[in-house]
Amino acid sequence: MTEPQTTGSPTVPVCYRHPGRETYVRCVRCNRPICPDCMNTASVGFQCPECVTQGKRTVRQPQGAFGGSHRAGERGYATITLIAVNALVYVLILVGGGLGAAIGSGSSFLAGATTGLELKLGVFSPAIADGQYYRLVTAMFVHFSILHIAMNMYVLWVLGRYLERALGPARFVALYFIAGIGGNVACYLFTDRTLSGGASTAVFGLFAAMFFVNRKLNLSSSSVVVLIVINLVFSFLVPGISIIGHIGGLVTGGVLGLGLAYAPRSARTPVQIAVLGGVLLVLILLTVGRTAQLLAT
Repeated sequence: MTEPQTTGSPTVPVCYRHPGRETYVRCVRCNRPICPDCMNTASVGFQCPECVTQGKRTVRQPQGAFGGSHRAGERGYATITLIAVNALVYVLILVGGGLGAAIGSGSSFLAGATTGLELKLGVFSPAIADGQYYRLVTAMFVHFSILHIAMNMYVLWVLGRYLERALGPARFVALYFIAGIGGNVACYLFTDRTLSGGASTAVFGLFAAMFFVNRKLNLSSSSVVVLIVINLVFSFLVPGISIIGHIGGLVTGGVLGLGLAYAPRSARTPVQIAVLGGVLLVLILLTVGRTAQLLAT
């Protein structure tokens, strides 16, 4: 049998993608001949387009000490996004409440006049028992004065950037939301008709997680402990602050931080997912139990 003629001299190799082009350059990975249009500069020689594409797929992103993407965490996009969402919600609160929502009221300099949006998004036990479970999440983005949001966003910026670098964006966001939900569930469990909200439930969770992250990295945790104590004392002394929510966020964040930081390297991701999912499941069960209790009374 005869083979069909290939364009170009039989003794001269041709580009595997452009058979009409003679070339003496070969891909350093697959050894196929490539023409100038198909050459991609490599550390040594040239690679063909297919090998370049395949190489990008197989390059592993550098991971942090706890399994997350270190490079993505360096950018701080998750922290910035959380702050932006908090700021946006507060702008909407200001639009609805005006000056009264911006400055403190007589009972607390952290609590301004309550607006319709705060009533719809904050933790309020009767509303949650009536099926408005979204409040356990949205309450994290509700703030009652400029000072309230300013303090929380400053701490979120400092702790968030640190933990996002250490854990990676995905683990950090999961920690933030579950810790915040934990604090709000605590409010749901132990308060009846008190409206509460704020990012501080999640922020206290970040404090606790930072303690375990620093311990795992053999860094000093004394400053973190001091900050936790100061903030807890502040929560007890200043009227209008939900100490129950802060403690709930602190405990939840501590459990999550312990699981994320000390998960065994050989099964790090599965263990971390199990810890995150397990804590969230416990919070769901507590919420269901509290709802049943309220509906029965």
